[in-house]
Amino acid sequence: MKFKQLVLLGATSFLASALSISGYAARVSGNPSSNAMNPGANSRLTKDTMAQNMSAVMMSGTFVAAEKPTSGTARIVRENGRRYLELDGAFRTSDQGPDLHVLLETSDKPPQSYQDPTTYVNLGKLQKFSGTQRYPIPAAINISNFKSVVIWCRMANATFGYATLGAARNASTR
Repeated sequence: MKFKQLVLLGATSFLASALSISGYAARVSGNPSSNAMNPGANSRLTKDTMAQNMSAVMMSGTFVAAEKPTSGTARIVRENGRRYLELDGAFRTSDQGPDLHVLLETSDKPPQSYQDPTTYVNLGKLQKFSGTQRYPIPAAINISNFKSVVIWCRMANATFGYATLGAARNASTR
């Protein structure tokens, strides 16, 4: 008799936990109409939440050399409602620049040196000379105004390399 009671208690506990988790997932997703008794709704919520958390490539381009050898790919991605510039694992540029920065530039082919600071947005210092890195893009920036990503040495005012950006299919640029 005690064994049957333990099995029944275990099954009841398992169901209570499952319903509690489902209810929590519905509350976290912010959809008050879904509940633990509607598993299809929770499945849709989970898929929608996962889709929002995934990165979507909006624009991308391949680096070419200007003053120094530069290679790899730059991508503008949207993730969790925010936009980032990502340099991929194949990204490489010269380590001879003492003050390298990452710019978004309004032209397809940036100048060798800058005279007009209004044509670009500086996303910050280059984190490292090679490999994967990520730079947040401020929400106020309309990325459709920018046509390339530039690796620029501020101290020497020299463009090391750049990637002309192209829109990804089925992506919004705002």
